[in-house]
Amino acid sequence: MKKLDWYIIKKFLGTFFFAMALIIVIVIVFDFSEKIDDFIEKQAPLKEIIFSYYLNFIPYFINLFSPLFTFIAVIFFTSRLATNTEIVAMLSSGLSFKRLMVPYLISALFLGLLTFYLANIIIPPANKKRLDFEAVYIKNPPAFRERNIHMQVRPGTFIFMESYNDRSGIGWRFSLEKIEEGKLVYKMSADNIRWDSINGSWGIENYYVRTITGMQEELSFGNRLDTVLPFTPRDFIQNLKEMETMNYTELRDYIRNERLKGSENVKFYEVEMYRRTAFPFATLVLTLIGVSLSSRKARGGIGLHLGAGLAFSFAFILFMQISTTFATKGNLHPLPSVWIPNLVFGLIGIYLYKIAPK
Repeated sequence: MKKLDWYIIKKFLGTFFFAMALIIVIVIVFDFSEKIDDFIEKQAPLKEIIFSYYLNFIPYFINLFSPLFTFIAVIFFTSRLATNTEIVAMLSSGLSFKRLMVPYLISALFLGLLTFYLANIIIPPANKKRLDFEAVYIKNPPAFRERNIHMQVRPGTFIFMESYNDRSGIGWRFSLEKIEEGKLVYKMSADNIRWDSINGSWGIENYYVRTITGMQEELSFGNRLDTVLPFTPRDFIQNLKEMETMNYTELRDYIRNERLKGSENVKFYEVEMYRRTAFPFATLVLTLIGVSLSSRKARGGIGLHLGAGLAFSFAFILFMQISTTFATKGNLHPLPSVWIPNLVFGLIGIYLYKIAPK
């Protein structure tokens, strides 16, 4: 690798990490000033604030804005090279524009792999600690009061509740059905059930049970029954933030279980799973656009290039949000919804590369 390659790589990565460090410090200062009242009110220990919250907040923030700051870093230092006529000198010495892209793509590939590693290995356990801290010292978890819960908890086993309140742990108008080969073989109905978190069991009140074997039916009933059922409140109390605490394998297995239950939130989890692979690729796409856009020496200088770069980056983020909304709220499959922005902006990048000064 030539000195020129190392020069561009050091400029690229140095600008990226400096910009990211600067914005992280600013965000932490603003976040701390906003939450200091909660920390004092709930007596959060300083050690917990630093190591459980902010230390785990940093990788989450880096991963969230990595493509954006990659783009800004490319635009910023490439514009400076163009303004100082360094790119003109490189091309005049016989270096092709295609060869000039090599150190940029190497740097982008490194940042893309770093983003992938953070999203799937480092951030999930870090997010768990951060969210646990938030639940204790910043905000109380929202109450769950859903109505008409109907889901499959195991193959052939279905439950229904008219309503459930997680604060009291009580579900009303409960029924459990088991179906084998398309026929009902067991049904339990009760006025209400109460979750016992200590014993991990359910208390069932005013119940009756129908057990059907062939042409015979057995009926039993009672006022109170403590028993273990094949589900817990966690199976139907869903917090979408939990997907941030799962690695790729856990998220894939969780989606499989949610499909079995017929959950309405499966698309949110699928979008998150596909996004973890699409976002690293976005780093390469935005790098291609950034170099092609800022390598031309412009009369407006760095300011003009930065303005165009910010417009492209925000357009990309907006496009990503719109396409994923079509997946979560519409009929678009999550996989193309996440990858469409990369493909569209990839074509834009190829076009800008074609018309870039060679």
